[in-house]
Amino acid sequence: MVNNNEVPELSEKEFESFTKQGVVLIDFFAEWCMPCVMMTPVMEEISENFKGKLKVGKVNIEDSPEIAEKFGVSSIPNLIMFKDGRIVEQIIGAMPQEEIENVIRGYI
Repeated sequence: MVNNNEVPELSEKEFESFTKQGVVLIDFFAEWCMPCVMMTPVMEEISENFKGKLKVGKVNIEDSPEIAEKFGVSSIPNLIMFKDGRIVEQIIGAMPQEEIENVIRGYI
């Protein structure tokens, strides 16, 4: 069964076009990071809750270290919010869904 609200994992090629328009939340993560794994269902739910207003994507720092480096991601989980290609917010560490959604509401 395909999960329709699954958050897409972005490669370096897709990243720029994904983030250049609108409000976008990117989850920088790694498979071995337990707090990151715990954030996966939260990100999927946020993606569903803000469908049409916010795009949510994720970047595996192991597979795409150049993206993580470009944005200075050294601790994970690390959420970076973009608006029309520019960083407007950064959340480092696991955080309750409600708090993340409150931050998002400030930009949509």
